[in-house]
Amino acid sequence: VISEENLTVSSLESLATSIHHFFGRQDHFKLGTAMTVLLQQSDLLSGSAQKCAIIYLLYDMYRNEPITSNPFATVFAYLMLDKDQSSDIAMREKNLLPSLTSVEKHFLYQLIKGPPSKELLKKTPTQVANAEVDPNQVYDIDPFLEILRTRYIQTPLCNKSGISCVIADPDNEKSMTFDINEKSQVIESLLTGECSVVTKTFQPDFYCLIPPLLKCDSELAFMIPDDGEREFEWDRTMCTSNSVGLEVRRLIAKAFTGVLSSQEQQQVLSELEKDPKLVYHIGITPTKLPDLVENNPGVAIDVLLKLMQSNQISEYFSTLVNMNMSLHSMEVVNRLTSVVDLPPEFLQLYISNCISSCESTKDKYMQSRLVRLVCVFLQSLIRNKIINVQDLFIEVQAFCIEFSRIKEAACLFRLLKSLDPNESEQKEKEAKDSEKENE
Repeated sequence: VISEENLTVSSLESLATSIHHFFGRQDHFKLGTAMTVLLQQSDLLSGSAQKCAIIYLLYDMYRNEPITSNPFATVFAYLMLDKDQSSDIAMREKNLLPSLTSVEKHFLYQLIKGPPSKELLKKTPTQVANAEVDPNQVYDIDPFLEILRTRYIQTPLCNKSGISCVIADPDNEKSMTFDINEKSQVIESLLTGECSVVTKTFQPDFYCLIPPLLKCDSELAFMIPDDGEREFEWDRTMCTSNSVGLEVRRLIAKAFTGVLSSQEQQQVLSELEKDPKLVYHIGITPTKLPDLVENNPGVAIDVLLKLMQSNQISEYFSTLVNMNMSLHSMEVVNRLTSVVDLPPEFLQLYISNCISSCESTKDKYMQSRLVRLVCVFLQSLIRNKIINVQDLFIEVQAFCIEFSRIKEAACLFRLLKSLDPNESEQKEKEAKDSEKENE
């Protein structure tokens, strides 16, 4: 996938597609670890294009999660830092990672700030590596580092210790004489096999010593009463973070399962207004959108408006179209249509699905309720000139006739007839004929 020949003809999107085809999600971490080893052993890579390809693949495997939740986020952080810069997010392999060129650093910064533009994803790694950027450009990654620093502080000390089992050959000149076949053999021996060294680290064992018994000749022995049950007293303030991003992420997770209070909704909307890019780091994914719409439509509307520039917005629209029809889903779509221009094909498909939901509902009471909701929704779209009636005239007219017993359907039918150009021409013709007869 990351051979030199392939990197000159395959775009970044194509590389990611190949990786997802050959490897399942359960293999992503092992695959990312292997690619990190290749980054550390830079003499095994042929050039900048391969580094750019590896960096993008490390990002893409976890692109549906916030960048700070990516297990290789610390790799990105140290690649962005200069060798003389220090940080509190210690990493075992810090000194093994290579220094990036200005072009590579600019590319990585675009991924961290995310999401990357569609134009960037259509470029090949070779084109990315050969791009021109300002070598003196300054990159602000302090918010990114601050979140990693907060997470690092909470990591147990025993997990922070250890070094990699792979050590680079200090004789760089000899390494540079390797031909491509020798490099392939070294890479294969490092990364493959059941006992691959990639999956191992040299780490001290954690021992918990058994404390000696206390002699209590002159002290009272501790007694355990057996009268009734005891309850633990929890300190619920422990391990909590004051980070705004973590608090909004907690509220969004709560919003998937229940209704937020007005104060909590206002807090989420206020923080998203202050930092629109925060929406990419709070756990929102297309598969979770239906839960957010049903429980907190107001928050869902604001989140979708902030995601309009995302390269995943079509996936969110597709999820919205295919979810079960409800008052909240129509509220979200109606509000979106009044603020932004939605793709016509999305609206047409959504309306068709609403009509199909009404027709397939067996319960008469529920069916009547859904029909009323759809009719009011369609009247609002038509009166505000958000949809072209002629595109759905036949389907909506048949819907009105089928449910003509319902008052709202009859009103919608009359509205359609008043907008029908053929009906208008017929009325004008009848009026003219009447005037001639009177003369």
